[in-house]
Amino acid sequence: MTLRTRITLLTLALLAFSLLLIGASVYGTLRGTLYNSLNNDLQSSSQTAISLIKDKGSLADLPSTVYGTALLIPPTIASPTVDDIMGGAAFLIPPSLAASNQNPLLGLSEKALNAVLQSGGIYTSTHLVQIDGQEVPLRVRAERVITEVAGFPLGLSQVILFVGKSVEPIEVLLRDFAQIYTATAMLVLLFGGLLAYRLVRRTLEPLEWVAKKAEQVSDKPDKLPELEGNNEVASLVRSLNRMLTRLETSWETQTRFLLDASHELRTPVTAILGHVGYLMRRTQLTPQQRESLEVVGRESERMRKLVGDLLELSQSGGWRVELGSVHLATVLYEIEEEYGRSFEGKIEVEAPDNIWALGDPERLHQVVANFVSNAIKAGSTRIRLVVRDLSERVVIRVEDNGEGIPAEHLPHLFERFYRVDKARDRERGGSGLGLAIVRSIVEAHGGSVWVESEPGKGSVFSVSLKRATAPQPELAG
Repeated sequence: MTLRTRITLLTLALLAFSLLLIGASVYGTLRGTLYNSLNNDLQSSSQTAISLIKDKGSLADLPSTVYGTALLIPPTIASPTVDDIMGGAAFLIPPSLAASNQNPLLGLSEKALNAVLQSGGIYTSTHLVQIDGQEVPLRVRAERVITEVAGFPLGLSQVILFVGKSVEPIEVLLRDFAQIYTATAMLVLLFGGLLAYRLVRRTLEPLEWVAKKAEQVSDKPDKLPELEGNNEVASLVRSLNRMLTRLETSWETQTRFLLDASHELRTPVTAILGHVGYLMRRTQLTPQQRESLEVVGRESERMRKLVGDLLELSQSGGWRVELGSVHLATVLYEIEEEYGRSFEGKIEVEAPDNIWALGDPERLHQVVANFVSNAIKAGSTRIRLVVRDLSERVVIRVEDNGEGIPAEHLPHLFERFYRVDKARDRERGGSGLGLAIVRSIVEAHGGSVWVESEPGKGSVFSVSLKRATAPQPELAG
């Protein structure tokens, strides 16, 4: 996911959260205001109902939108209970027109009725089931009052009064508000997203320009074009140019070192090859001496080629590989012969004779030799060199039973100058470049390299290469 997309999505998320917070706040405030107003209306209607009970002994004159009922408690019941009310001990005062033929409690539960008897009055929400089966949502004020009842000559009496109004208009208004606000919020999010995307794109355009210019920088660093002004992008370009200047200095130092080292190494390597050739031609050698000199000559020739490659690396910055069909069994058996004499443990080779890989034999020898050398330094007593056939590709595995590598170091193992244990690697003569060189060589072959390891159980280094066909034998002319 690009930075532009992440910033746009973050902006949209913040905008959506803000709209949700605003909508919830407005909805809650509006709902609270409407219900407070309804409670005030119910209180006013309750006062009107008390006056009607006192003057007329009936609630029939209440407005048609008001559900009003009242229960007269007989004087013989000083402290009425829910059982008294539900048992029919109270007398029904004629209700309002809207509440005629309805439940006199207007849908109140026994628990709510008990709260009325205990506290004197409550507001509650109920659902009144009408005769036709329809439910009407009500907001009800229920209270116990002491008042005279017209037509009832015993003076002041206890009356339980129920006054309610339908909340359908309020719920419809709130539902319409929610739908309108949701639609508006979606439009705001849509246009806000488009606007945020354009603004982010315009903001990041200078950074994308810097990125493109940086991509065009060759292996040898060149400075980026300077921008006018003192904005953040111009400051970034100046910082990058200062970094590139330091890189260029480092590049020149590295190139000089490679040139000097290559020239210095050429002379002793040439002398070694000369003396080996002289000894093999002019002196009487035992079979063991001849075999040892052949190994010295072969490794010196490889060293001479490496010196030449260092010269090329200093000039071109990359490894040169001459791809061809490589017989992997031959490479691995050469490694076994090279290290088997001095290695106190055991080196095993498991390589089918009919498998060939596309590669440079000298470079592949260098890769496997690096793995074997590292395995020996890690205290291995058994090393296996294995070739696996994967149809279009082949895999070379170097398995050892050494000390292993902790999991946190594995992702960085092929980085330049990276050491798992700096003090121990320095004692062993490691520079931190071997595996980085291995990776660059394998990548030059179009392959891949990876490692699997567990402390105390050893390591497995693997290289995947393209498979090749065996070369055709040359016919004698």
